[in-house]
Amino acid sequence: MRILEKQGYHLVSLIFLLSGVYFFSQGDFLEGAFLGVSSRTWLWLSILAPVVHQVYVVIFWRAELHYQLLTSWFGERAFFVWGLGFMVLLLARPVFIFGLAIANQGTLPIPDWLGIFLSILCIPPVMYLGYSVLKYFGIKRALGMDHFQPRIYRDMPFVKKGIFQWSSNSMYLYGFLLLWFPCLLLLSKAGLLSALFSHLYIWVHYYFTEYPDMKFIYQFE
Repeated sequence: MRILEKQGYHLVSLIFLLSGVYFFSQGDFLEGAFLGVSSRTWLWLSILAPVVHQVYVVIFWRAELHYQLLTSWFGERAFFVWGLGFMVLLLARPVFIFGLAIANQGTLPIPDWLGIFLSILCIPPVMYLGYSVLKYFGIKRALGMDHFQPRIYRDMPFVKKGIFQWSSNSMYLYGFLLLWFPCLLLLSKAGLLSALFSHLYIWVHYYFTEYPDMKFIYQFE
């Protein structure tokens, strides 16, 4: 079944990463609360959000790519419906990270000025990435339109302009710095753990979902 291609590796990697989060979040690591919700709860919500998001992508990207499932359900609105779900789940990730960083603030033992400085360093690459996506890559392609129209996108060259001239995986390499920003700014140890999980987990998505799909769509080895 094409939907499950390499998802065994995905599952093993996820179990390994979740075990790491559990191990490092023991003891007094999870101090604080926000809106009456403990740091522990915020942490696991911030972990659950990327897991649900990336499983959603696996299922529906591949269901559409190999079986045109979404198109059969929604017709011409298929990509819009897909994109709406994608964006809701995508936005949930920084929301829960921000909540966690606020709840757990002040737990990272570094000076305030250093946290501010490091958080500011995260901003330029994220902004340049946003500019490059809008100017060169396009929102539709970023959301996975090639899974809906593989025959059209198969003949399109890979984008090598803007930030993408430095890395073809700039969205994963630089975009996820956004999640580090509030954790460094507010000096949250638990927030940094969650940001690290998300940044590592997106590479699990790349190697075991996106890259195999790209090989199928663009027909390369």
